[in-house]
Amino acid sequence: MIVAVSGGPDSVCLLHALRELNYGVTGVAHFNHKLRSEASDLDERFVAATARDLGIEFHRSEGALAPGNLEQAARRARREFFADLLQRGLGDRIALGHTRDDQAETVLFRILRGSGLAGLAGVLPVTAEGFVRPLLDVTRAEVEAFLRARNIPHREDASNRDERFARNRIRHRVLPALAQEWNPQLREALAHLADLAYEEERWWASEIARRGAEFLVVTPGAVEFHASQLAELPLAISRRLVRQAMRQVKGDLASVDFRHVERVIEIAQKSTGSGRAEIPGVEVVRSFDWIRMAVPGRPVPAGAVRVTPPGKYPAPDGNTLICLDIIPTERKIRSYATLKWKAESLELRGWRPGDHYRPAGHSRDQKLKDLFQQSRVPSWRRLSWPILSYEGRIVWARQFGSAAQPPGAEASRFLRILEIPAGR
Repeated sequence: MIVAVSGGPDSVCLLHALRELNYGVTGVAHFNHKLRSEASDLDERFVAATARDLGIEFHRSEGALAPGNLEQAARRARREFFADLLQRGLGDRIALGHTRDDQAETVLFRILRGSGLAGLAGVLPVTAEGFVRPLLDVTRAEVEAFLRARNIPHREDASNRDERFARNRIRHRVLPALAQEWNPQLREALAHLADLAYEEERWWASEIARRGAEFLVVTPGAVEFHASQLAELPLAISRRLVRQAMRQVKGDLASVDFRHVERVIEIAQKSTGSGRAEIPGVEVVRSFDWIRMAVPGRPVPAGAVRVTPPGKYPAPDGNTLICLDIIPTERKIRSYATLKWKAESLELRGWRPGDHYRPAGHSRDQKLKDLFQQSRVPSWRRLSWPILSYEGRIVWARQFGSAAQPPGAEASRFLRILEIPAGR
């Protein structure tokens, strides 16, 4: 375990407590934000000396923060530093010194911002990214008593009283006022609320993972689902599934709020099969009964590649393999298409505007655009729709089958075309 130590009482207490309990502390990590000039450097030197005295490896990093929300920028910089330590194999977990008081402040902060139930769980004791918070059931007063009893030195960060930061205003003004006027045990009540929400969300997480596996179709860079299915679900489930889809697309739910989730549900409940919404980091589009969430950006037409039977080739959308085999006789089997064959190679590509051909069993040419409309193929799937052509003529297209053979066509062999999921 690597312990993140700022030099303040909470993180210093955590480091010494884990050492006393003989947990496997292999390192101390410190990020110097350079926000308080010489004081920040003194904090770093104090933490480095503490690690040296305890015989623990010291890891440090620093960085100037981008203009804007300093609290968010500082948190992001620390997390990137900690994630790098884990990725390099220097530890299995990063231990953070958040206490029960921090939990109460976080919950109140999120209530004031209009958080959903997941946000009321506050900071989590264990996260998938490798962070653990062993002091979440310990109060700030207990931390201070621990340090006094052992005469352990620590640093006091003057910026913790700077009320330009929202969390400091909550800690020093809002929480004390509410405790005095409404509930002297407010910190404990907020921490209990976090405990309750956390257990609720743990159950929901497993349930949504199960439903998401059935409901969400994950494609490269996007997530798709049926609008009608979403509209029929209870709101408690549909809202969580929408958030899950957003998280899978953009990696987190930063800047996503209640209005964004409701907008997606509103699009799903429309009777018409179209709709669009711009959400921070996610583009939402409805086409027919499908809704797609993806990273914003115009789709790029799929390029063409030469393919030679026999062989397996990735489809332009990356979701399937196009399997080509030479067989001696024609076979009428629903799972694959066959056509008379005497050429050596084909072109595998995506759809292009103006594409047309005569599918087997049809009496005339059909525009693929019309076939897409009739089959209710979502607009975003078309540019990467797998098509095989020979000398400019389409001989096969996904779902619509092989081309009709021209009268009198002769060939001594047949080409079997089978599409299977990628990875098989």
